[in-house]
Amino acid sequence: MFQGSFVALVTPFKKGKVDAEALRRLVALHVKSGTHGLVPCGSTGEAATLTPEEYIQVIRIVTEEAQGKIPVIPGTGTNATWKSVEMVQKVEKLKVDGLLVIVPYYNKPTQEGMLQHFKKIAASTKLPMIVYNIPGRTGVNMLPQTLARLAKECRNIVGVKEASGNLDQVSEILSLVHPDFCLLSGDDSLTLPMLAVGAKGVISVAANLCPREVSELVTSFLEGNRTRTKELHLKLFPFVKTLFIETNPIPIKAAMGMLHLCSEEVRLPLTPLAEKNRESLRSAMQKLVTSAV
Repeated sequence: MFQGSFVALVTPFKKGKVDAEALRRLVALHVKSGTHGLVPCGSTGEAATLTPEEYIQVIRIVTEEAQGKIPVIPGTGTNATWKSVEMVQKVEKLKVDGLLVIVPYYNKPTQEGMLQHFKKIAASTKLPMIVYNIPGRTGVNMLPQTLARLAKECRNIVGVKEASGNLDQVSEILSLVHPDFCLLSGDDSLTLPMLAVGAKGVISVAANLCPREVSELVTSFLEGNRTRTKELHLKLFPFVKTLFIETNPIPIKAAMGMLHLCSEEVRLPLTPLAEKNRESLRSAMQKLVTSAV
């Protein structure tokens, strides 16, 4: 189930509210364009600024529109274990296919704290779980040994979204876990290098705008077409780097706004893309997408 190109789905806003119509269109686009799975309410989906009601609304819309055609794995987890368990149990009722659970942020737990946190959450649900390790946002890094223990001791912890940016760490994880354990790239620019050492796919920001290309990149690699994979990696690379010229998801939402896929609107404390960066983004898009931008 957790192999291929999964989109870290943006949450469209319109005049301060979730734009349900735009969200439905985006899900339909991904189902049609070859995306292998949907990940709403993650970092790219601005989950931290959604109200509890909006959070459930977004996941419900995504599951309704996906209609079981591709899996839905919403972002869950907080920096309080009890609160994370409550969140998981609410989401479980929405007919999702799995959970992406972030390493606790701000508290900076020890490795033992992370271990106990995830074991408690795993024991509260029967859904498959993917650990989300992103030290740049959480302030702590889950070490490969900790992840390997979780994979061994919790049968429903089946994968990791690895966004440490450390390829040595990726190799170490894969050397410690079972071959069926699913490591997914959490950095678009490192998808190809991670696939080369054994990753099974990506949870992608870029796929919001170019789902076919990201999907084909992963599929081409898994099918052994290394030449095509390299072509797609190099084609996407300049655009991918531009997507992080400011804090994600500011640039991807600006790009989607330019192509009228949804509004550019983000929620405070995020702010619209600075004018000085718009031309860089537009230029990268023009090289990637032939549509008028």
